[in-house]
Amino acid sequence: MTSSGTSGDLKSSKEYQSFRSSISLKKEAVEHADGSIKSWALYDYGPRGVRCPLVFLPPATGTADVFYKQIIALGSAGFRVLSVDYPIYWTHKEWCDGFSKLLDVLELDSVHLFGVSLGGFLAQKFAEYTKASRRVQSIILSNSFIDTNAFSKLPNWQMYKYSPTFVMKRLILKNFPKGKIDPEVADSVDFVVEKLDTLSREQLASRLTLNTIPGYIEPHQLNEQEISIMLVDILDQTAISPKIREEVAKCYPDAKIAHIKTGGNFAFLSRDQELNVYIKVHLRTFAGTRFSAGEDFDFGANVSANSAGADSE
Repeated sequence: MTSSGTSGDLKSSKEYQSFRSSISLKKEAVEHADGSIKSWALYDYGPRGVRCPLVFLPPATGTADVFYKQIIALGSAGFRVLSVDYPIYWTHKEWCDGFSKLLDVLELDSVHLFGVSLGGFLAQKFAEYTKASRRVQSIILSNSFIDTNAFSKLPNWQMYKYSPTFVMKRLILKNFPKGKIDPEVADSVDFVVEKLDTLSREQLASRLTLNTIPGYIEPHQLNEQEISIMLVDILDQTAISPKIREEVAKCYPDAKIAHIKTGGNFAFLSRDQELNVYIKVHLRTFAGTRFSAGEDFDFGANVSANSAGADSE
């Protein structure tokens, strides 16, 4: 991982520029029961023959390309990886219905999900929503939550549809770290802030609404499906408090824990190499099954379980 010392390094890096020039952003139209059509944007990299890929769901502040380091590394290692930008939805059920229809369009019966913050909450919601069909085989959660009450200090969810862009951005940015921080963490924040600036007012309003509208996860619905869960535990300061992270861990007593000492809110950018090893270890358990996220190859030759040290807690 290249050491970063100045703001904007990630956006101007050769790695990111190579990603943008070699992997295209696709659009997929999804038709809903009411006749409305919504456009999902996504990156899809890796072997197309894989029918149970890993899908990345960004936080409220992010776009699909914030996971470019995972898309490049995992796709090049033989995994099929998708990262999505979701269109405007105002309820969790609407989002789940839209995501389900997107998977239908892509002809994917099952998926593995990696969600950060809001993306993690929506991943859990989708597992609940598709309990009967069991479309979710595993979930990786980073800086996520099980109840939108975690954001009770934010303004009421009903106000965002009418809020100016600058007000919503200010609400988001105040949760970002201030003062002297690790250069790579600082660069990850700068990169995500730049992506935040690309979101429209309606997109921001939709995401903040999904982040705060009353809703909670019923963990037993995931546990009853025996969904394999890994929790990425960032040990330094993040926007999600230790108390909330502990609540998530208690809900999934059989989850694997991936400890990362530092990395901030966006460890997928600031500690990508460490995180990518954990992801490979997690996906390795599905090798040789119809739920494999990668080509049929010897996972053991690519990554050792001991190299990541994921704990079962």
